[in-house]
Amino acid sequence: MSLFIFFTVIQALVAAALVAVVLMQRSEGGGLGIGSSPGGAFGARGAADFLTRTTKWLAVAFVTLSILLAAMAARQGQVGNVSTTLERGAPAPAKPDLLADPVPVPAQPAPVEQAPAQPAQ
Repeated sequence: MSLFIFFTVIQALVAAALVAVVLMQRSEGGGLGIGSSPGGAFGARGAADFLTRTTKWLAVAFVTLSILLAAMAARQGQVGNVSTTLERGAPAPAKPDLLADPVPVPAQPAPVEQAPAQPAQ
């Protein structure tokens, strides 16, 4: 299990580095027609090549770690010693139907109050 946690931490670091490298790259104006002039892009061509290669290798590392972690999780995901305290043969308790009409209560006659007698004069 500790190897799984180790690879998970490594993948988180690779993912953070990948995000940082992608955000550092300069837009070349291909996507939405937004970007700088092509004349400014040739000055820092060496840095752009380095960032492109770094992005490629970080992406390869991220995908490889993802596949490795998925394989490790599938192998360790086997259920072994699971115990339960539930009784399998016990009947399930009946649940009331909340959308049904309420159970009619037998009508009891309301107590009738006697009208007061004629007041004494």
